[in-house]
Amino acid sequence: QVQLAESGGGLVQPGGSLRLSCAVSGTVSMKIYIMGWYRQAPGKQRELVASISSSGSTTNYADSVKGRFTISRDNARNTVTLEMNSLKIEDTAVYYCNRKLAAWDWGQGTQVTVSS
Repeated sequence: QVQLAESGGGLVQPGGSLRLSCAVSGTVSMKIYIMGWYRQAPGKQRELVASISSSGSTTNYADSVKGRFTISRDNARNTVTLEMNSLKIEDTAVYYCNRKLAAWDWGQGTQVTVSS
């Protein structure tokens, strides 16, 4: 089993920054998997916003966050991080991490609210 624990969310003004962290624990190591950060806004489907290859050498971003968000990982510590800059109101959502393919059970997520 794998447990995912997201943290770092909060309330921030437009243009602000946040750093989200995801701790992966359990009987499976994340180091061989492509990992991703997802978000789900009220009334909308969950969407993938960023992903990172198992080695960390390749990253991909949704067009809506490209140039503002940065995903990284530390395989030794089993953590995935999402640096979010120049936040917009439309970034408001619950953010989750998971592997990109064949998701594990979802964690609780962390709420990000961008509001003036």
